[in-house]
Amino acid sequence: MPKGNAGNSVEGQVSISDSERILRKFDRESNTRIWTGSFKTVVSSLSVLFSLYCIYMTLFSTALPEVRLSRFLSFIIIIGFLHYPATKGHHRENHIPVLDIILMAIGAACFMYFAVNALSIIKVSTRISAVDTAIAWAGIVILFELARRCVGLPIICVAGCLLLYAIYDQFSWGMTFVQVFRGMAHTLFYTTNGVIGTPVNVCYTYIVLFIIFGAFLEKTGIAGFFISLANRIAGRSSGGPAKVAVISSALCGMVSGSSVGNTVTTGSVTIPMMKKTGYDSEFAAATEAAASTGGQIMPPIMGAAAFLMSEYIGIPYSSVAAKAILPAVLYFAGIFISVHLEAKKLNLKGVSTGELIPWKTLLVKSYLLIPLIVLVAMVSTGIRTMQYSAAISIAFAVVIGFLNPEARGDGGFKRSCVSYLGKISQALEAGAKSAVTVSVACGIAGVIAGCITVTGLASVLINRIVGIAGNAKLIGYLLTMISCIILGMGVPTTANYCIMASTTAPIMISMGVPVVAAHFFVFYFGIVADITPPVALAAYAGSAIAKANPMRTGVKATRLAIAAFIIPFVFAYSPSMLFENVAGVWEIIQISLTSLIGIFGVAAALTGYVFKNNNYIERAMYLVGGLTLIVPGLITDLTGLVLVGGMMAYDYLRRNEGRKPAKCS
Repeated sequence: MPKGNAGNSVEGQVSISDSERILRKFDRESNTRIWTGSFKTVVSSLSVLFSLYCIYMTLFSTALPEVRLSRFLSFIIIIGFLHYPATKGHHRENHIPVLDIILMAIGAACFMYFAVNALSIIKVSTRISAVDTAIAWAGIVILFELARRCVGLPIICVAGCLLLYAIYDQFSWGMTFVQVFRGMAHTLFYTTNGVIGTPVNVCYTYIVLFIIFGAFLEKTGIAGFFISLANRIAGRSSGGPAKVAVISSALCGMVSGSSVGNTVTTGSVTIPMMKKTGYDSEFAAATEAAASTGGQIMPPIMGAAAFLMSEYIGIPYSSVAAKAILPAVLYFAGIFISVHLEAKKLNLKGVSTGELIPWKTLLVKSYLLIPLIVLVAMVSTGIRTMQYSAAISIAFAVVIGFLNPEARGDGGFKRSCVSYLGKISQALEAGAKSAVTVSVACGIAGVIAGCITVTGLASVLINRIVGIAGNAKLIGYLLTMISCIILGMGVPTTANYCIMASTTAPIMISMGVPVVAAHFFVFYFGIVADITPPVALAAYAGSAIAKANPMRTGVKATRLAIAAFIIPFVFAYSPSMLFENVAGVWEIIQISLTSLIGIFGVAAALTGYVFKNNNYIERAMYLVGGLTLIVPGLITDLTGLVLVGGMMAYDYLRRNEGRKPAKCS
């Protein structure tokens, strides 16, 4: 293989057509209509104009929230129906059924009606007319249909059940049919407690700009740079390609809002590399899926959930990103340690130095990181608002991208400019398409939150779970965990967190868990639904690339991501891991070190190897030691250090037992 092209040969990666097929199958966001010729030009132009509109309105609009957000969703419906067909099997070029055109027109008109008549509707409050009621329900139903197309059925089932429950609850109070449907229409459509609630507001204000920013980063080649950097850092070590997958997925995950998309994007390169090194198909796919899912908890962006969390909790965005650092490090450290021990167990080698891009070349290309550095610096220091920080970072991405020959193309200044303008257009179009999924999901999340508010369902859930748990808080935490995983199945990151914040976070808070810890707890368990069978979409996407068994891949991904199932319980019992109520720097250092050693102990127990193959009793010792180290406290830390340290010494002294012959890379 030529120097500097590790993982980029024909045999070393999945073809583009295969990647697209896998994305279409497992990622609703990628199942779009096929436009060519003049039709493509029109649709692309509308998408580009929509992205530019979002940038301008976010920065300069001073209209009422009801006007801004309704108009925003009106345009979202137009772009959404232009891109997303009714079924997955739709591959007919330049075709949109008449029914879709009708739905698009009616849906957009419903939201635009509210935007135009917002002041008069706000004045009459709940005394809206029959026409207003019909328009509201038409808009909600069409929004549900668009969500089914681009987000998937799970969130529709959750929202639909809650909507039916809310209607039933209103009837139980003796209201008439007209009163119920008029009242629900007003709450869910014409107030900021429903569709245009906090999720859509945060999406419009912050998330869309960061989605567009991520699209520009992708077009400037930062994803390829991250993979090359990860190769250079870990490629030569034992089982190097698996470590490359962990590092590159963590880095790409900072700007990606989709665990499935992240799995396919980086996995198309890393999974074939892992299989070639000697990892079995299921383990290779599971490693990529677990790491890509972890990208959603990776600061500073956390799949755009950081902005929503800041709004819900009421703390600065920079504080959310800072609190997420240690848990994210522990999560990826757990996966990294697991793949390292697996490689040692199988005696796997890394890639040769000649296949890696030289450090000098990477250093020259490090300027691609400037937009991301500018964004983090501006947001963390508070020099500008998040909207302006994102807009300025987009401007930097445009300039930096032009400096990258791979992004602008060659062939003279004029041709390069034309080519790069095309890349800018593609980035704006990609941003618009991604914004549709997130915005629609946030709109449905608003419906869910509205139904919970109307019915008081959160209080009902709290009373039921707290009643079952009694004084045993662990039972309550476990029931909340199960609820989060079920509610999070197949739901995008942003909507996932919105649902958790509305339904399950109050349960944790009612059991005495601090607000920040409660929100992190439910967010983590909502996210791991993407790798938890039976609906483990990220694991299934990885298994499709690796040609592996999907269910076994999901089980192995869950095992690799075990830190995500343990750390949230530490939040609940001791929020100091989130830097809440810490006594000083020493306590932070102590928590970090002991937790890291604890994660090592748990990974060793699950892998069954440190310096030699371990039996079940030895693995149990590692597991107990690791778990006690993760739980903060002097006694638990000392107990864990004795168990893990003692087992490591024992393993080292007997390290020559059970060695396997080396496998070639």
